[in-house]
Amino acid sequence: MKLVVVSAGLSVPSSTRLLADRLAAAVGRAPAGAGVEVEVVELRDLAVEIAHNFTNGFPGRKLAAALDAVTRADGVIAVTPVFTASYSGLFKSFFDVLDKEALVGKPVLIAATGGTGRHSLVLEHALRPMFAYLRAVVVPTGVYAASEDWGAEGLEDRVERAAGELAALMAGLSGTEPRKPDGDDLQVIPFAEQLARLSAP
Repeated sequence: MKLVVVSAGLSVPSSTRLLADRLAAAVGRAPAGAGVEVEVVELRDLAVEIAHNFTNGFPGRKLAAALDAVTRADGVIAVTPVFTASYSGLFKSFFDVLDKEALVGKPVLIAATGGTGRHSLVLEHALRPMFAYLRAVVVPTGVYAASEDWGAEGLEDRVERAAGELAALMAGLSGTEPRKPDGDDLQVIPFAEQLARLSAP
């Protein structure tokens, strides 16, 4: 299975990248995540190419490779810092240039970092709706890490829970053939016949 981690952190080192790495490692530790292959996409390194894509309509070489990696992934971890109570512009711009069909049915774990716990709802009012619009399968548990969460109780539990949910979805949706219904499942009973059966003594 292929897991692609999209990190929109700007500083080096970055708490956003740190959270992304913790989530990816936890997916690998999950029972369903054994043997997962991880690729990290650092949006900081693609900022210029993303801007050029908006103006000329064509992705540069590095951006094209990142877009292809996300498209071919079995699962995605998307992590953004919080700017002005929402995801960063760089984070949003990357998903704006991504093909609108690339995430359809794909498991996605959403996460964010911020300076205060007051921004934790960014997961629900900004990230989850965006990925729902892109028709991704967003795992139930999102992970938000404020400055005070690092080293505190609770963060690691959320990381493990979210990673386990993503690994299970990836294992369930990757490389499986849809079940073909039995012949009886396809039997169609005309509506008039159903009504007749209801009215029969």
